[in-house]
Amino acid sequence: MALKHEPTAPYHSAQDALRVLETVARHTTGINDTELVRHTNLDPERLTTLLRMLRREGYVEQITDGGYISGDALSRLGSAQGREKALRDKIQRTLDRLRDSVGAAVYLSRYVDGEVRIAQYADGPTTPVVHEWVDFRSSAHATAIGKSLLGQLDPAGRRDHLARHKLPRLTSRTITNDRLLLSRLESQPSSMPHLDLQEYAIGTVCAAVPITAGSAVGCLALSLPVEHAHRLRRAADTLNRNAAPVLLSLSI
Repeated sequence: MALKHEPTAPYHSAQDALRVLETVARHTTGINDTELVRHTNLDPERLTTLLRMLRREGYVEQITDGGYISGDALSRLGSAQGREKALRDKIQRTLDRLRDSVGAAVYLSRYVDGEVRIAQYADGPTTPVVHEWVDFRSSAHATAIGKSLLGQLDPAGRRDHLARHKLPRLTSRTITNDRLLLSRLESQPSSMPHLDLQEYAIGTVCAAVPITAGSAVGCLALSLPVEHAHRLRRAADTLNRNAAPVLLSLSI
């Protein structure tokens, strides 16, 4: 299965952040802003934004002379022992923060072995998750998550998925024609979130943005009750702007 490589803003942010982390890691006694600009060739304003995010996530720490060193979060993820738990805990904290930021349930999903998987999610009393009344693996055509994941595959990968999964009508808004679905996936700009406007379930709207790390296809998504549909696009934009920390965690 090949991927449809169209780097998104979170991807570029994660790549720039990795450059900063690699540079900091090489300078074990610390490195200041001026030296980081010189070593990474990043714009000073861009570097400031990245350092703010990296400090918040615990990947770098600022020492007394103003220099930066590697943080505890980077050490935990870089260690083979306990890395899986450390990664899961780190992503969960990020998802919890995103949930509070966008005011919606937030999901991390992956496309694994030809199937849609919900890897982790963050919900709460006022931000409930979507009721999975039809298995998400069988409803990729109707969900924002599914469409985002399929949209990152090449044409052969999409056709393979649809050959294994029918397109049942779940609501009156569900796309059940494979040609129409494939056409919409192909024409979707990578910078725009995929939406589910009551296609999977009446009363719920969703949005998803891609976060592909290497050869692993993934996405971040959110869901809202339909009475909050007016917040969907703004919430999706916020989700996209804040997707880099999740992608960075997956990339380390």
